[in-house]
Amino acid sequence: MTVKRILFGRPLRSVAFDVAVSGFVVLFGLTGAVNQPGGWWGTGVGAAMAVALLFRRAHPSAVAAAVAVLALVQVVAGWGPLAFDVAVLIALYSVVKYAERLRDGIIFGIVAAVGVVLGALQMQGTVAWWATAIWFALVTGAVWLMGLNVRTRRLYVLSLEERATTLEREREAESRAAVAEERTRIARELHDVVAHSMAVMIVQADGARYMFDRDPETAREAVKVVADTGRQALEEMRRLVGVLREPSVPDQAAGTGAAAGTDGAGPPGLSAEPVHRRPALVGLPDLLDRFRAAGLRIDWTVTGEPPALPPGLELTVYRVVQEALTNALKHAGVGATVALGMDHPPGAVVVRAADDGRGRPVVRPAPSGGHGLVGMRERVTVYDGSLTAGPRLAGGWQVEVRLPLPSSTGTEVAA
Repeated sequence: MTVKRILFGRPLRSVAFDVAVSGFVVLFGLTGAVNQPGGWWGTGVGAAMAVALLFRRAHPSAVAAAVAVLALVQVVAGWGPLAFDVAVLIALYSVVKYAERLRDGIIFGIVAAVGVVLGALQMQGTVAWWATAIWFALVTGAVWLMGLNVRTRRLYVLSLEERATTLEREREAESRAAVAEERTRIARELHDVVAHSMAVMIVQADGARYMFDRDPETAREAVKVVADTGRQALEEMRRLVGVLREPSVPDQAAGTGAAAGTDGAGPPGLSAEPVHRRPALVGLPDLLDRFRAAGLRIDWTVTGEPPALPPGLELTVYRVVQEALTNALKHAGVGATVALGMDHPPGAVVVRAADDGRGRPVVRPAPSGGHGLVGMRERVTVYDGSLTAGPRLAGGWQVEVRLPLPSSTGTEVAA
């Protein structure tokens, strides 16, 4: 169980320190209660100053005013400077350090300067009063400057903390905006997939209606295509609705590291795709050629027999490869070697991309299909997949995506 070290709404250590300071002031007053001018009355004034100092952090200006009035009583009584007048210096330090406005510290500094002159005039001894005043002024000025220095440092630290908090909020807002933008992009692409499936269903249903009497076997095959495509479209629609839901808090790890973002203008044609054509795995060779032309050395391997993938999952694999290569070009640089592989274990598709990090920086970073790891993570999550990314021990960066296959991949159809 954690015990809160708070007393009266303040840290316990601060309260204990202020009590100790006030105790020392009272002790100074008690020490000279018999011999000091004013006797016990003077001790009472010192005790009142000590009590006021208990509130010096929360109400520095009020405490400084109270101590100044008590010091004025002491001057009017003609007691001269006493040991417990150290409370005046403590109040001066506190008002300079803790007051909301430095103006209060300046005002109390002027009051203290007047007190220095009056106290020096009441000092009895062989030393000239002006010499005593100079000594008191030096001590008082040193305390004032020390309070000012601590105040400046405290305000500087507070400004840094506030700036860090603001930057953190801006970073979180940017991450949320990136996730929202990427989800909108994914939803738009999934909408195209569903629209394509619906178009196929309409064409096949119309064909089956005209072929029922002429060729029943062809009509039955067309109806089967309609059913399979409808199931597939329904599954994609479910994923589309999931994408359009309120986005969760973005993974902070996705926004850090060498491959966190991939925005920016790049060489023309690197990610150029036909506007009205959905990317598919048959377009991977062209995509790899564009990145090779941009300066990457890509070792492309395929393991296992590639199954027929649903259009949405096929699009996700394409985008993952595109993002991984874009990150490698942007962060590993031109001339880097990327080991790109696609494995087909039972019930899954695994994409791995590992670069050696030994390229030279590009002048203009390459554009991507999304927002780096944020985009890949969002796309993989839509299909209940997993993504791991991080630096390699041998240097460079590695990304691995595992996408589970649906229980039935459906029937391959064409519009």
